[in-house]
Parts: sequence; structure tokens; C-alpha cells
Amino acid sequence: MSKVNRFFSQLLLYKSALAGLIIILFLVGISIYTVITIPYEDAILLWRAGEQYWLDNPRNALPSWINLFSQRKLPETIILTTERLQVGVSKAIVPTERFSVIKIKFSFNYAYDDFPSEINLFFKAKFNTSSPHLTISWVKPNGEKITLRTLLVSKGEDSYYISNDKVLADDLKKYISNKINNAIPYDPPITLMLFAQEDTTILSPDTSRVMKGDYELWIDGIVFETDVDLDAKLVVYGKIYGLAGTDHLRRDLRIALLWGTPIALSFGVTASVTIALIQMFIGAVSAWFGGKADTVLQRVTEVFMILPFLPLLIMISTLYKFNIWVLLVVVIMLTVFGSGVKNYRAMFLQIKEFPYVEAARAYGASNIRIISLYLVPKVLPTIIPSIVISVADFVFLEAALAILGLGDPLAPTWGKVIDDAYTYGALYKGLYYWVLQPSIMLALTSLSFAMLGFALDKIFNPRLKEM
Repeated sequence: MSKVNRFFSQLLLYKSALAGLIIILFLVGISIYTVITIPYEDAILLWRAGEQYWLDNPRNALPSWINLFSQRKLPETIILTTERLQVGVSKAIVPTERFSVIKIKFSFNYAYDDFPSEINLFFKAKFNTSSPHLTISWVKPNGEKITLRTLLVSKGEDSYYISNDKVLADDLKKYISNKINNAIPYDPPITLMLFAQEDTTILSPDTSRVMKGDYELWIDGIVFETDVDLDAKLVVYGKIYGLAGTDHLRRDLRIALLWGTPIALSFGVTASVTIALIQMFIGAVSAWFGGKADTVLQRVTEVFMILPFLPLLIMISTLYKFNIWVLLVVVIMLTVFGSGVKNYRAMFLQIKEFPYVEAARAYGASNIRIISLYLVPKVLPTIIPSIVISVADFVFLEAALAILGLGDPLAPTWGKVIDDAYTYGALYKGLYYWVLQPSIMLALTSLSFAMLGFALDKIFNPRLKEM
């Protein structure tokens, strides 16, 4: 116990080691929280679900904490539905002898400094033969009422994407241009025209101002039967969402950032430890037995050393699409006969001549016993720093393969998020959060293991202190 205490007291003398340990413990804490709160199967299903599952989320939304540093208050998503009791929602279906009258009203207060990104309506209708005929109206805070569209609703689930209605966009543009006696010189989005002040500031998207206040959306309908029901949901999409924002498929990036942590740590630590131990064992066997065993193992090692690791891995990943755990096994198989085998062999050639090894051989210890109890423990402390440092290499390797499109396409990893961001032009569109968040997590992980590894190197290899 005193050796352990002495080791930690030495380790904590290095501020870099302390910082590295704190970051690693933070990452481990995130991993434990993630595994407990979001089981891996659920995370995979959520990440694979696609846009339809995340339809209530805004597309390419910034993280919510952006509002803490922004002078303009960006809008959050507003969801109003008749399927549950909710402030600002009223629904009435009044049956008569031959038809039913439908009245649904949504009202909400809009106090943000920017316009919504989209507006959508979703319906769930139950009827026998006659489709509900609906009129959708929009009421601004100044009391002005605008008819958006009349439509027939299909049985089951149906939708009206208000933001994508080109006919409505043209009508609103003409209406506002006539009202301000000035032609609008560009094609403003519907969200801007529904929420903007109707004055000359609307003539430019840079000067348009939000009309704050209470908005209403009315749904008035009639259906020629009495056994009918209709539920509606209004979604006014904001421009911020959650702690991490959303991507092009409206997915919550928090899932990928959280699950990227245990995946990265598992991949990096497993690959680093497994490869180091196997290489050390191969080096010990080669040095101890010598002769033909040594020759064969060294020739195999030399063959693997001249093979280009990354191009070979890219070729295999291109031909066979692996999940991330099979990819881990392939990485280990391609790396176990690396240059480390020769380094360990050189160490063991010296150690096997030590007197205590000769004594163990003299009293009849088996080869396996000598290798596992006399050779390996002598080298093990000196390779711990290199194991810790190499964790970051394998974390970056997994991310690099994902960025190249060769990783697990379905796993929510940091590399996959960066790959999606690159593919869909995140930097070009100014969506820096999409790239920066996973990149910062990658940098933190590599930095933490590097700082801890270098400190361990100074402890286990005291000669480094003189350098």
C-alpha cells in the first residue's frame, strides 16, 4: 500500500499529470452516465431513426447555451398539440344531424429577436368516408388575420409544411408589397413574412424586424359525418436546441457526443493495452526460445512492418463494412506484429541473462512460468507510459477512419459527426458548433492521455528527469 501511495504522491507532483487525470476522470464520468441513461441499443436506434423520428426538432439548430453569449435572443422551438392539455390550445368538434364543425385554436407568445426556422402542422384524423375540409388562418399580434390555405386532411397521419408552401410564399409577398406600397426585391421565407414588422424594414433580410407579441393559428373545418375526430400539432421551429444542437437530420447531437466518449475510450484503451501485451508476449517468446521460433517470429514481424498499415486498413474497410468492434479486432490483428515486438525482444534478451532468471531455470521453473513471472513483470512498468500515450493514437485512428467514411456508419461517434459536418457543408454554412464540439472532445481526450503518459514516463524512466 505504501508503494501505491508513494507512486501517487510522485505522480501528483506533476501538474500535467493532475490535469490529465482530472480530464480522464471527467471523460470516464461521462461514459458511466451515458451507459446508464442511454443504453447502447437505444442510442443506435435513435441515431439510425432518421428525420421522421426527430420531426419535432429544428434542423441544424445551434446549442441552447449560445443565447447566454448572444445579444440577440434566438428562438426556441414551440410545440402546441391538442393531444394533451396545454396552455394556449383549445379544440372543439361540434356534431349536428349530418355534419360536424371543427374549431381548433393555437395561441403563443413570441418574444424572440430572430425569426423561426420553419413552421409545420401535423394532423391525426379519424373518420369513415368524408375527409375534413379545413381552413388554416394566421392571426398576428396586431389583430391582422391571414388565410394560409384550405385543404382536405387524409385519414390517419397527415401534414402541412407551411414553410414549404410556394403558393403561400408568393401570395404573402404580393400582399405585403401592396401593403407597404413597395416591391420586395428578394424572396423572403414564409417564417419571415409571418413574423416580421410590415414596414419598409422588410425590404431587406438584414433589416427585417420581428413583430413580438401573441400569435394565433386557427383551424376551422367541416366534415359531412358525425363520427369524426381530429388532432393537430403546431410546431414553430426555433434556431437553438439542447446542449449540443442538431444536425441535418434534426438529430440531437448530444447523443453522439455522449456515446462518442465511451466508444472512443473503449476503442483506444482496448487497442492500446491489447496490442502492447500481445507484442510484449511475442517478444518474450522470441527472446526466450530463440532458434527457429525466434527466426519465424522475427520474419513475420518484418513482413508486417513493411506493410503500409493505414492503406491496408482503408482497403479492408472499403471492401468490408465493419461495425466498430469488428474494426477494433482488425486493427489489433494488423498491429500485433509491429515494431514493438523487436523493441520488447531486445529488452528480454538482456533480462533473460539476469541471475534470478538463471536461478529460476536451475530449480526447474517451466518456460511459461519464467516468461510470465520473471520476464514480463520486469518490463511491464517501463511500457505503461507508452500504453497510456498510445491510447490517443487509436482514438484518433477511429475518428480518422470515420471521417474518411470507413468507420461504422451507424455508430454515434465523434468521427461520424465530423464526417457528416464535412459532407453537408457545416463550415460553409457557418455551423461551426457541428465541427467544433466533437473536435474539442477528441483534442481533450488525446491531450489528457498525453499529459498523463509523459508524467508516467518521468516516473518509470527517471533518466528523463535529467533531460
